[in-house]
Amino acid sequence: DVQLQASGGGLVQAGGSPVLSCAASGFTFNDYSIAWFRQAPGKGREGVSYIINNDGSTNYADSVKGRFTISSDNAKNTVNLQMNSLKPEDTAVYYCAATDRDLSYDSSLYYYHTPYDYWGQGTEVTVSS
Repeated sequence: DVQLQASGGGLVQAGGSPVLSCAASGFTFNDYSIAWFRQAPGKGREGVSYIINNDGSTNYADSVKGRFTISSDNAKNTVNLQMNSLKPEDTAVYYCAATDRDLSYDSSLYYYHTPYDYWGQGTEVTVSS
C-alpha cells in the first residue's frame, strides 16, 4: 500500500525551528516529486515547497523562502522540511504529497493540489507569539 506519513508538528514558539518529516512507502521514491502544502484555519491549501527527487531541484513559496529548507533522504524514503524563524502566520496543518508527473513545462503546477496522487494525513504546527 502507498503511504505518506507526516510527522514533526506541534506547538512551537515564534522563532522556533522544528523539522517536519514525510516518510514514504509503497512506491518508487526516486520517481516522485514530493511537496509540502499547508492549510491554515479558514483558508485554502497552499503549496509551501517541493523537491524533485530524480534531480534534487527544490522550490519554495515566497512566504517561506529563506526560512524553510526541503531535503530528501533517498536511502530512507523521507523528505524533511526544516522550518526556521517560525511566525504565527505559519500556523497550519502541513501535508506532504507525491506525484510522478513531470510538470517541468510549467513548474508552478507543483503548487496546485491536483497533480498529486498521494497525500499524507497532515501534521499540525501551531506557532505561539
